[in-house]
Amino acid sequence: MAPRRTANPVTGPPPPRSPAAHFATTDSLSAYWQFYWAVAGAQLARWLPREPGRILDLSGPEYRGAPRAVAAGHDVVTLLPSVELAPRRTLTLVNGNAETPTQRRRPPGRLRSVVGDSTFLSSFASGVFDGVIADNRVLSQHLVTEASLAEIARVLRPGGRTLLCVDSVVLGMALLAEQDCWPELSYAPSADVLLVPWPDGTITRCFTAEQLAELLTDVGLELEWVRPRTVLSASTVEMVMDDDPRALNRLVEMELKAEEADDYVGVHLLASAVKPG
Repeated sequence: MAPRRTANPVTGPPPPRSPAAHFATTDSLSAYWQFYWAVAGAQLARWLPREPGRILDLSGPEYRGAPRAVAAGHDVVTLLPSVELAPRRTLTLVNGNAETPTQRRRPPGRLRSVVGDSTFLSSFASGVFDGVIADNRVLSQHLVTEASLAEIARVLRPGGRTLLCVDSVVLGMALLAEQDCWPELSYAPSADVLLVPWPDGTITRCFTAEQLAELLTDVGLELEWVRPRTVLSASTVEMVMDDDPRALNRLVEMELKAEEADDYVGVHLLASAVKPG
């Protein structure tokens, strides 16, 4: 097997705030991120198993999907890097609002926080989870993504599924261009592994849909689908919501109908895979 080629440019201090760098945090383009997380919530609701099960969430304390899974009746284990980040209480949310007992379609599940390493899931036995959620770019932050995916495959039961979100090559190339890394940018589309400096000084691993599908197959999972997290651009969302703040639901409905979009239009890729059996 030919050695993997890695594009990993070395840069100095991060450049001034730029359009692509806005995607590094969720504290800017507020209307867009409101839309983004509404879409993410709807996508998770569609993906969750119909019957209550045991779900492992690797997405970090900022992820907003675990309460939604609990509200749907699933027992959720969230893996956190430290005990200080564990939530003091669990608030079940439905469509962004606190849920009352009369609104629940089934009894809610339980939410438990466990401190551990989300790369190597040594605290968990094999085949114990019905689903694993690795959203919020967590697998792009684990540069040896192959090892993380192998662990996800191990802890899934046969027939269990995983939902994951990673940075796309589109975002990586935009960040390289804004850092004037033109030699690396010309090489990036053909790199087997693309590592890109993030504005906060960390490194992110970016993927094409084909690379993501290959990694999932290599660890024994079967790809169900891969698509952009969002197709609508941040500027489009901002413009529409500036004109009509109530347009959020319409924008989310438009996004969910764009399931066959080209993966190269999105800054993040969303994928679902199943463990055979």
